[in-house]
Amino acid sequence: MTESEFLALAEAVLAQVEAAVEGSDVDIDCERTGNVLTLEFEDGSKIIVNLQTPMSEIWVAARSGGFHYRLKGDEWRDTRDDSELFEALSRFASQQAGETVTLQAD
Repeated sequence: MTESEFLALAEAVLAQVEAAVEGSDVDIDCERTGNVLTLEFEDGSKIIVNLQTPMSEIWVAARSGGFHYRLKGDEWRDTRDDSELFEALSRFASQQAGETVTLQAD
């Protein structure tokens, strides 16, 4: 995958995450600066989603740790446990929000 292909795909994922958070019933502040998306919860905790262009990965930093996602077929999968990005983000956000958060790609 070329750098421009990665950026096009990954930028679309950031936009989908942002839209999913904004469409959620849970109060999560969402701020995007370049290739970094920050989700902030009422307790002040954050989830950071950012693009690692040289590695063609999307990195997520949450309270539960750091995770790297690579495109496999048409899904972004964790490089360690093969979990899907939006499922994992839903789990991380639910843990940090203290209530169920479901984030889905559109």
